[in-house]
Amino acid sequence: MSSHREAPGISKDPVADSTDVYAFVSPDKPDTVTLIANYNPGEDPSGGPNFYEFGDDVLYRINIDNTGDGNPDVVYEFKFVTVIADGNSFLYNTGPITDIASPTFNRRQYYTLTKTAKGRRTVLGANLMSPPCNIGPRSTPDYPSLAGQAVHTLNDGTVVFAGQRLDPFFVDLGSIFDLADLRPVQNLHLIPTAAGAGVDSLRASNVHSLALQVPITDLTRDGSKPTVVAAANSTIGVWTTALRRKGTVRAADGSIHQSGPYVQVSRLGNPLVNEVLVPMGKKDLFNASPPSSDKRLADYVGHPELAKLLPVLYPNVFPNLAALTAVRADLQAILLTGVPADIIPGFQNNTGKTMCDELRLNVAIPPTTDSPNAMGILGGDLAGFPNGRRPMDDVVSIELQAIAGATYALIDKTFKPDAAVAKVSPGVASDGNTSYLATFPYCGVPKGGYDVVPRS
Repeated sequence: MSSHREAPGISKDPVADSTDVYAFVSPDKPDTVTLIANYNPGEDPSGGPNFYEFGDDVLYRINIDNTGDGNPDVVYEFKFVTVIADGNSFLYNTGPITDIASPTFNRRQYYTLTKTAKGRRTVLGANLMSPPCNIGPRSTPDYPSLAGQAVHTLNDGTVVFAGQRLDPFFVDLGSIFDLADLRPVQNLHLIPTAAGAGVDSLRASNVHSLALQVPITDLTRDGSKPTVVAAANSTIGVWTTALRRKGTVRAADGSIHQSGPYVQVSRLGNPLVNEVLVPMGKKDLFNASPPSSDKRLADYVGHPELAKLLPVLYPNVFPNLAALTAVRADLQAILLTGVPADIIPGFQNNTGKTMCDELRLNVAIPPTTDSPNAMGILGGDLAGFPNGRRPMDDVVSIELQAIAGATYALIDKTFKPDAAVAKVSPGVASDGNTSYLATFPYCGVPKGGYDVVPRS
């Protein structure tokens, strides 16, 4: 979770495995949208001498749909190349790295950023450099400064960063995958134990981030900045994809030989869709498919397996959920079409009738950093998930509570969510003091290998 190892095929290909996608109006630059796609789940900070990096043989894309048809209208494409300064050394760095151009940085990655919009393909930046991984105080003595040197402002106003970050996602993986044994309410479980606090399984894990900050006017359908929430062009859909050439061979010397067309191997829009809602036999197919084909997901979202399991795993706790057999139109709206304007006064992020898994962001809603653990569509912060997604948003609690019935009352006013719905959570909170930055790229400084003590 959110989509760490979410499908059998992509779990074997971590450099192409997107863990999370974020899209939000930048709190410090509200005329821009920040887009973040994270890859390479569960990076061990001490994982040398071959530290983590992007794949030279992977084509990474961040896609924006501004017409609501499930097809990309704006595409940002990242292509990487790795350069070894001294091939006769086994070292990632041959001394302290005090600058990203330092000669002691032995294994470097450069990338080209390309934008495609309205049929026109434009190279926004070439030979852009990524920072090294955070190795430790001797090798990377001032890591925030190194990372700052890798934030590039391009001629068209786009700001870009591609490199290692602390994984902003927080979740108790151990409890959730142990038959949804949520520690704060595990005393109510079918196999009960004393209630306890949640454990953040990813608190010391890093990821590799593709981060963009772009003017809102670059993303909307007509190139304007909407100010009215109900405007037809106020909402965009966002997802990330990773592609590989159909014929890719890595030679014994490490060189990569590619041929044939690019084939999509990974996709991610809303958190947890493939992980929790798509059945095991369809997960790889989902990763290879475009959002425009997602109508076939409607039944899985409308009748989620987890909603049936919760009353079984927590006996007598969810009687109203157990009796709910209707199609979950609330979940279909949140995840597949966006929420229409007639459900919540003053809010909508609907993109039309086409069912497609996209992270929908209404760019006319001003940014805030309040209530990251509250579901905005139930009276909390409308600037956070499911209206886009910020790094600090507690998407696991929000989606679990929605699946447990919290949002069905928006569709059927006679439905009463079970009293325990508000307690459905892994019990893990975000740590805004250490995990997030107030400015781009917002995801925090990655953990250094020397400083991380393995968990006993």
